[in-house]
Amino acid sequence: MRIPSWTEDELLLAGALVVKNGWRELRTSNPQVHELSGLLLSLPLHGPEALALPGFRSPDSVSRKTTDFMTNQGHYAGKATRCGKPTLLMIEAFTQRESEMLQAAQAIEDAIGTGELHLIPPQPDEVDETGVSAIEGRLLVRRALARERDPKLRARKIDQVLRRGGPLQCEVCDFDFARAYGDLGEGYIEVHHVTPLHISGTRETKLEDLACLCANCHRMCHRCRPGESWRTPTALREWMRRPVEERAH
Repeated sequence: MRIPSWTEDELLLAGALVVKNGWRELRTSNPQVHELSGLLLSLPLHGPEALALPGFRSPDSVSRKTTDFMTNQGHYAGKATRCGKPTLLMIEAFTQRESEMLQAAQAIEDAIGTGELHLIPPQPDEVDETGVSAIEGRLLVRRALARERDPKLRARKIDQVLRRGGPLQCEVCDFDFARAYGDLGEGYIEVHHVTPLHISGTRETKLEDLACLCANCHRMCHRCRPGESWRTPTALREWMRRPVEERAH
């Protein structure tokens, strides 16, 4: 078995370490490298076969990855090391959205430290059919999907909408399950976090943090292409309003 490629989650944590070190690599002997190696080995992403492989996410491999980040960053004047496209996309994400990416990395560290991410089972939609997850990492998508599927939270959001006299319809495309399916669709809608949880923080989810979406729009909010973040309902609505020829690019 070959050592698995680095996931977005692992690249996110390595990138955060490099950024906090002033975009400089960290040597194998650095205590922070050993700490990150241990953290990567604790992530609920790889099976026991991968974890048993010699050198898997070892301090040496972590140090080499920090070198990739340093030498492939735009301001580095020397020769760049060879690395894959996922690493280059993560470097671009940190360059463009440093604060948000650091928040995402911290959210993973915090959720691993508390044991929360070890308690959440893998979710069916945390990666798409091509195996791609959000640039912020699969584990944060897993946590968001698990919370969105909380039946109590969903029921409270639906009750809020109905008490305010609004129609229970998708906030992106206006699809109404009851209008389309009659009694079968009465009272049905899905809920979605408007703001990614690593940005809103670990506070208890408020109903204002949630949007009512149809299944299609919900999936499109979470669907990501390499190097992309998940979308807010507002961003998806704006995307749908663009001319068809623009959406193709």
